[in-house]
Amino acid sequence: MAALERMLEKKEVEVRREKIRELYDQYVGPYAFYSIATIDDVMKAMAGIADEEKRLSKMDMLAELYYHEADTVGQPTRDELLGKAFMLFDYVETHGDTFSIERRNKMAEIKKELKELRS
Repeated sequence: MAALERMLEKKEVEVRREKIRELYDQYVGPYAFYSIATIDDVMKAMAGIADEEKRLSKMDMLAELYYHEADTVGQPTRDELLGKAFMLFDYVETHGDTFSIERRNKMAEIKKELKELRS
């Protein structure tokens, strides 16, 4: 029974990953780039978007994608994705004019998780 549950859970994770990839391509840009890009590469790519509102919106979406994708991968990729998500959330929080308690809660959660791993 446990083997069946693990198989079904693995299938669900694969389906989630595929949906996340589709969202990257649809809303942010090529998954092939953003999945391996460093935060510096991401910031350079985002700097090319002249409209600040669009740029912040895209950065927020990318942070969400990194945040959710982190739940579908193992270490050390999970920490890398959470780190990138935190930096993007922080940038949007600092430069945007939209308050989001949800974003702040996610940032606190990421900070806590990364701190626990380093302890």
